[in-house]
Amino acid sequence: MESHKTLISFTNMATIQSTQNKPFFFNYLQSLSQTPHRLRKRMLATWTPDQELNQVRLRSGADMKRKLRWYDLVALGIGGMLGVGVFVTTGRVARNTSGPSVFISYIIAGISALLSSLCYTELSVQIPVAGGAFSYLRVTFGEFVGYFAGANILLEYVLSNAAVARTFTEYLCSAFGVTDPNYWRVEVHGLLEGYNKLDFTAVAVVLLLTLCLCHSTKESSILNLIMTIFHVVFFGFIIIVGFCNGSVDNLVKPGGLAPNGVRGVLDGAAIVYFSYIGYDSVSTLAEEIQNPPVSLPVGIVGSVLIVSGLYCLMALALCMMVPYNQIAEKASYSMAFQKIGWKWTGNVVGAGANLGIVASLLVAMLGQARYLCVIGRARLVPSWLSKVHPSKGTPLNATLFLGLCTASIALFTDLEIVIEMISIGTLLVFYLVANALIYRKYVITSKNPPFRTLSFLFLLTSSAVGFSISWKLKQQWWGLPLFGGIMVTITAFFQYMVPCLRQPSEWSVSFMPWPAAISIFLNIFLMTTLKMLSFLRFAIWACLITVFYVLYGVHSTFEAEEMEMEMEIMAVNGGPNSSIQLTKLDV
Repeated sequence: MESHKTLISFTNMATIQSTQNKPFFFNYLQSLSQTPHRLRKRMLATWTPDQELNQVRLRSGADMKRKLRWYDLVALGIGGMLGVGVFVTTGRVARNTSGPSVFISYIIAGISALLSSLCYTELSVQIPVAGGAFSYLRVTFGEFVGYFAGANILLEYVLSNAAVARTFTEYLCSAFGVTDPNYWRVEVHGLLEGYNKLDFTAVAVVLLLTLCLCHSTKESSILNLIMTIFHVVFFGFIIIVGFCNGSVDNLVKPGGLAPNGVRGVLDGAAIVYFSYIGYDSVSTLAEEIQNPPVSLPVGIVGSVLIVSGLYCLMALALCMMVPYNQIAEKASYSMAFQKIGWKWTGNVVGAGANLGIVASLLVAMLGQARYLCVIGRARLVPSWLSKVHPSKGTPLNATLFLGLCTASIALFTDLEIVIEMISIGTLLVFYLVANALIYRKYVITSKNPPFRTLSFLFLLTSSAVGFSISWKLKQQWWGLPLFGGIMVTITAFFQYMVPCLRQPSEWSVSFMPWPAAISIFLNIFLMTTLKMLSFLRFAIWACLITVFYVLYGVHSTFEAEEMEMEMEIMAVNGGPNSSIQLTKLDV
């Protein structure tokens, strides 16, 4: 029997070596011929949280260093959200959409962000790995859904970071009193319009932050904490000056608190919602946190609540200083201060906005590298991107690679070109995470048959789409109460008919499935407010990443799993290579 086991071990080893010795092109053609079989086997393949936490995580070699505490997460969450968004969107929404009730739009958007953050929080406590939404969806819905979400998150991060880096240059001009936002850009004649203004300042900022993040997560967190404190003080300055020098009469004159009615308030909420994007970066730091079950809920939910309060007060301060119909669409806070006689604050606003931009860039670049690192662990992209530096404890290769990609886009591409692609991918991922939470709680944890839960999610999504389209078309008003009533009815029926087991040892969202169901509806509603061009560009991107998965990802993960299984068999049978460490396998 022992000799038979040894023979099997040698046979398996010979098979692996013969496969490795064949020319790459021949192996690849052979893999492509097996694509249908591999897709059936891998697309819905899931991992357990325990495998994600141990077996998959060890593919990075060294572990990330657990140095962050709950207050680091709160500061990182605030820094990630308190970027330039509030300065860009508030004035435009107040003037054209919501009027003085823009602060109510921020409240509604904040509730939506809070519900999404609750879904992220529970999943991050159950699966405390650096992959964030990618890992949550992969262990719930399978490899392809996780990959699709991860690819969209990476695109959103890289494009938004490039856009924000270019905005840094514009506000830097404002801080130095320069009126032309392109003053420090180099115009190159001969390049296409929108790609012909080279921004070397933005490139320098991105590269400096990349080097900082390569060095240490803890030191980067301390830098963010310092910048965030100064930024919150700056926000406080604007709020206090606005309240002291403004007038409550400006909130109701002219036209009342909501001159465009309820529709104006809700449409405004859809626009200002994107000022909240950034809290999901905190969930990617789960492998670098001390006591994740306590720190993650405090960091994610606490940062969303604090930012919501600051945004509402900022919006109120602006509308109290100036009547809404006199608010400037661009540089609205600087113009408002000039109207009340505080002209010198224009430079202060520029400097404060730059501080917020650097902080939000730091947090976003921190998150994007960890997403790519975990996608590399899954072998959906080349495995060298998953490596963690043994002494620094940071995903060095992923950080450098994405830093160079961000810098390249920031050098050439105009803000308006990249901004259209950002929102739809983010909202889609938030929508999928809310679905994943319901499925995990009612099917995986509570052991209910999946059909009822999947049917509920399908009906809820369909009703939300119907409601959102009825709202956007502004014609068939009967659709609003019809689809709204259907959503409430099916959610209540699902809650009554399908039992949900609560695990008292873990942090969990209360009143399920209502918070996740409302999050699903709000994310769909916000997606329908986007332009058709966004959906077209998203469709092109979706096709590209699907082709990459079919041509590379599915074959890489299939072969990685097959090779690990072969080596496990050899280890069990006591073959000559039983001492090989499976966790160090590179594919």
